[in-house]
Amino acid sequence: MKADLTPDISCAEFKADPFPFYARLRTEEPVSRVTLPDGQQAWLVTRYDDVAMVLKDERFAKDRLRVLSAAQLAMQPWVPAMFKPLTRNMLDVDPPDHTRLRALVQQAFAPRLVEAMRPRLETLAGELLAAALRRGRMDLVHGYALPIPMTIIAEMLGVPARDRNKFHRWSKVVVSATSLKPSIRSLFKTIPAIWRFMRYIRKLVAARRDQPRDDLTTALVQAHTTGQNMDDDELMSMIFLLIIAGHETTVNLIASGMLALLEHPDQLEKLRDNPFLIKPAIEELLRFTSPVETGTERYAREDVEVSGVAIRQGEMVMAAIASANRDERQFAGPDTLDITRDPNRHLAFGQGIHFCLGASLARLEGQIAINTLLAGTKSIRLAVDPRAIRWRSGLVLRGMEALPVTLS
Repeated sequence: MKADLTPDISCAEFKADPFPFYARLRTEEPVSRVTLPDGQQAWLVTRYDDVAMVLKDERFAKDRLRVLSAAQLAMQPWVPAMFKPLTRNMLDVDPPDHTRLRALVQQAFAPRLVEAMRPRLETLAGELLAAALRRGRMDLVHGYALPIPMTIIAEMLGVPARDRNKFHRWSKVVVSATSLKPSIRSLFKTIPAIWRFMRYIRKLVAARRDQPRDDLTTALVQAHTTGQNMDDDELMSMIFLLIIAGHETTVNLIASGMLALLEHPDQLEKLRDNPFLIKPAIEELLRFTSPVETGTERYAREDVEVSGVAIRQGEMVMAAIASANRDERQFAGPDTLDITRDPNRHLAFGQGIHFCLGASLARLEGQIAINTLLAGTKSIRLAVDPRAIRWRSGLVLRGMEALPVTLS
């Protein structure tokens, strides 16, 4: 594809409807050169089989420090020293570091423990909906989709209720950056938010060292203190990642999922009439809306050929999950929303060792949030023209700024 025909895949306008562009790439150029907003070059992989392979194949690494040559590293965007601890999170490292770090937190997201959160989630969703019904309208993003996962991950980590809105303001700036390795220009926007975010996490860690509690932050602090192979940078980065990943993607699932249902009233009514369809419905909404649009960066460990295209050692690869989830080679009628779709082998949570740690929690939050909305209302309608909905910019996630609705 010609460079001048390639859109800015991080801009808000593209996020509103990226699917026609991806369909074109799958047909014409399934492995395409793109220029990211920070000037870096990457290969965008768009077909289902290729995306699945990139996500789980060991030839594609996450830790660029162990893959790139000295000359390639010298070409990477500058990152301030104060931010370097944040690059040592589970998303940016490979085994054995990834295995070690994931083992420290995966038990907290075990399906049994997640299911125990059901009563809390049902109560929370019910309270938020009751407040909205009294007003007759709400912004479904900030009034409903955001408070549910934000409250749950904050409670897991032991973050006081009064501080939770701060976290979302900070994380919103971080995930809206044009790259996970931002340019100097974008850093001027993100530096204050990240600095405040890190300062708060340091205070939270210090507080749990002095006064341990029954929360995930205490467990991580104790793992660090007892020498379970977690250094200071990794501790900071882990909490930072859990806060952001623990709510941002699920906000998009709930809000974008409801928008999809509102735009497909036959599917909305089918789910309203049969709430037991909520599990396959959530899987279909994950596929159809792709809250995570692309996987985070990977780097070729060696020369690799993908769909006939030679990718050289050290080159960056972006796996377009949103494209894979609409691939006609994998899904019949991929642009049709079908809440009873079976099979539905979507890639919304990734593949391989980096498969989303919080998938069980995200699924449960989505199921309860949407079923509560449908069961507790007679009518939900968009309060704006769909073309007026504002989407968030950013490289990896896909979600809306706001979703005004009326309800009764």
